Amino acid sequence: MTNLTGELSAAVRNVANFPVKGVTFKDITPIFANIKLFNKIIDAFADKFADLKIDKIAGVESRGFLFGMPLAVKMNIPFVLIRKKGKLPGDTIWASYNLEYGTAIIETHKDSFSEGEKVLLIDDLLATGGTINASAELVRQLKAKTVAAAFVAELAFLKGRENIKDKNIEIFSIIKY
Repeated sequence: MTNLTGELSAAVRNVANFPVKGVTFKDITPIFANIKLFNKIIDAFADKFADLKIDKIAGVESRGFLFGMPLAVKMNIPFVLIRKKGKLPGDTIWASYNLEYGTAIIETHKDSFSEGEKVLLIDDLLATGGTINASAELVRQLKAKTVAAAFVAELAFLKGRENIKDKNIEIFSIIKY
């Protein structure tokens, strides 16, 4: 993992004053141009969760899709979308979470999870934990269980790991800032 962490650190771009002045944005998009590194990330996730007996992987819009679907294919596990409000057709359930100024809503289909299923949530970045808390709430509404959440990167100074409400969720990130 140390080698992967170093490769990932070298690939991530620091963009000063984005999206607002005073913020240094961690741009992970160069990962997608490096297929060897991308595959190592997917392999690291697959290795980490191989013995967890996961029933479904749920990717959080939008970069969670980019890591979640390849992981689901590799692990031969069904993939579920968690999207921003209004992006899914048909019957959905929703959960809200706080943003710096206001709230946001995410949703999934009412038939995304079945009672008792074990779910792995995946996203690119763990920041404050709000998105993962809302995603885990969607899983709970359908009587399934979030057993783990995986991230490429974690902004540890924002304390997202500590803010995750369900302390039984295993949290895994490849690199921490």
